[in-house]
Amino acid sequence: MAGARSQVNKPHKTRFASKASRHSHKIDKVRSGKPAGSHRAAVKGARAARLQHSKAIRDQKRAALLKEKRSSNGSSSAPRVIVLCGLSSSANVGPLAEDLLIFAAGGDEKLTSNTVASPAYKLRTTVLQAPYGDLTSCMELAKVADLLAFVVSANSLYNSDSGNPIDEFGSQCLSVLRAVGLPSTAVFIRDLPSDTKSKQELKKAAVSFLSPELPEDCRFYAAETKDDLHMFMRLFKEQHLSSPHWRNQRPYVMSEEACIKPGDSMGLCTLLVSGYLRAHNLSVNQLVHVSGAGDFQLGQIDILKDPCPVSERKNSDVMDSDDNQIQIIDTFVPDPLNQEPLLVENIPDPLAGEQTWPTEAEMEEAYESNKQRKVVKRKLPRGTSEYQAAWIVDDTDDEGDDSQNDNPDGAGMVIDEKDHSEHDSDSSDIDAVSHFTEKFDQETIGGSEMGDDENLTKEQIEEDIKRIKESNADDEEFPDEVETPLDVPARKRFAKYRGLKSFRTSSWDPKESLPPEYARIFAFDKFTRTQKHVLAKRAELDEESSKDCARIGSYVMLHVKNVPTDVASKLCHPSRRLPVVVSGLLEHESKISVLHFSIKKHDSYEAPIRSKEPLIFNVGFRQFTARPLFSSDNINCNKHKMERFLHHGRFSIASVYAPISFPPVPLIVLKNIDGQQPVIAAVGTLKSVDPDQIILKKIVLTGYPQRVSKLKAMVRYMFHHPEDVRWFKAC
Repeated sequence: MAGARSQVNKPHKTRFASKASRHSHKIDKVRSGKPAGSHRAAVKGARAARLQHSKAIRDQKRAALLKEKRSSNGSSSAPRVIVLCGLSSSANVGPLAEDLLIFAAGGDEKLTSNTVASPAYKLRTTVLQAPYGDLTSCMELAKVADLLAFVVSANSLYNSDSGNPIDEFGSQCLSVLRAVGLPSTAVFIRDLPSDTKSKQELKKAAVSFLSPELPEDCRFYAAETKDDLHMFMRLFKEQHLSSPHWRNQRPYVMSEEACIKPGDSMGLCTLLVSGYLRAHNLSVNQLVHVSGAGDFQLGQIDILKDPCPVSERKNSDVMDSDDNQIQIIDTFVPDPLNQEPLLVENIPDPLAGEQTWPTEAEMEEAYESNKQRKVVKRKLPRGTSEYQAAWIVDDTDDEGDDSQNDNPDGAGMVIDEKDHSEHDSDSSDIDAVSHFTEKFDQETIGGSEMGDDENLTKEQIEEDIKRIKESNADDEEFPDEVETPLDVPARKRFAKYRGLKSFRTSSWDPKESLPPEYARIFAFDKFTRTQKHVLAKRAELDEESSKDCARIGSYVMLHVKNVPTDVASKLCHPSRRLPVVVSGLLEHESKISVLHFSIKKHDSYEAPIRSKEPLIFNVGFRQFTARPLFSSDNINCNKHKMERFLHHGRFSIASVYAPISFPPVPLIVLKNIDGQQPVIAAVGTLKSVDPDQIILKKIVLTGYPQRVSKLKAMVRYMFHHPEDVRWFKAC
């Protein structure tokens, strides 16, 4: 409480103060040039600047939201894609898809396409069916869905044993779709009774079962009568649809029609894909990715008349072409100077690492320094390279002399550090070292494949599977532990390994001992800065109206050139139920590099997954086969320990050679099983693109302790030769 009785502290003495500070109260503030209340004015101006900046940000977000709403709900926007996915075998998706299309079209006329225009709702809709039991097809359709509608049957609530409307495939499908990234979701409940009370009870039961498995904003609809469909269409028209972030980064076209145009070269053709352009503008100079085929260049983009307009309008600027009555509005042809090349691998320069010839003064200086240098010789085993010898710590104890006396035969290699010349080298011994190390590498990794199943009997295959499961269990319980063999010296079998004082802080050159082929992959100085620059260029393409750019929402025909004829025939086959998806690639996304994924084994997959085992990777719109190398995820260390198996319940890093992608991108890993559909093995996401990430294979030599004291221990069967003990003494 401030007042007459409040404490008043004694002021500081002005004995040590300057004369100017003692007389500052006598000087007029106006004459001093410092206006009264300047601090308050500065604070007020800063606050006004902050408020103005916040208002500008709100205006930008409001304008972006309004633009997105107009582009998604306007008459010029692309049709909204509804994908119907059944969660059980009793959910019949076909009749519901037909009812939706007929009701949206506003009549009972015969349907000729999956896309219809509804003048009553001023909306265009595409309805697709996900085949039950085909996990890959469901995943591919979910990637292009604007609304993912799950279909359940009310009969499964009281007819099935568990009373759950989701069966085993439905549960697996839900987990995969959650990993891919769910768009806006809805649930259609079929086979409801006509009784109002029973209908409401079954609907509540279905909601209670499905709500924990789906997002919070998921809506539930009854789908029995026309009134139910009318309510859904009315709410669907006004609904703000969300989509995965990775899909919003790239333009894509989902095919309404696809055909083949013969090319000039043998075995190659031009794939013609017609559909609506979504997400972003597409430049004709851009590279595209055809799902299931690969990366290609565009030969031409035709802007066609919309075949399914909401309201018919007469356009006098449209001309007819050919006999198919295709009306072309505009055509874009690539510019050879600006078209992005289809570059997959780097072409290394063999002279890039060459050095300039030294001058005479430098040569004389080097000669004098080498002349004054003392020659040091060390005793090393045969097959040890100069680089490996540099990691061996010199022993300064007196036992080093004893080790030389114990080896009178001279079974080693002497390295002269003056001129680095090798004496008494035996090529047969070096070959033996490489043979043992290669054999050990195969055993520690576990091999890439079990072998040729055609040449193995059923008993041999079962024995091989049992051996893999046992090694997986041993690796999980005793990671990195290795027993020293009896027939091979440890210094030969583990010749490729080196001892590190600290796994985290010890230095390791990422460029050492790289093969020349490693220069064919691409690397970035700063990957984050490159990604920011690429996304900024894509945003500029959306803002400006370029002459070689197709606008979002337009109906286009893409001429994808130099596609293999056999691949294009499979994509355009009449029996194919999936649409062809052509997505635009960002800059650098066709080039090969080393991708690192944060990966976790799926709960439904129980078989062991080994390193270097062939797996199917689904990364965004891409799909490819790779042999990943698993390693631990060390946050505070630039070195990662290799893992032989992908274990349950924890995240690991999977490193593969693959085309570059910019995160965030989801990862779905599938495993092929003979005679069955691919099953999901793991899920994850792209973490980084870095060819210089170090992955080390770590081993722990084991033995049996016989006598243990405070400072020493006696261990048996860790080494079987005295030379091995002296070799590993430095470690």
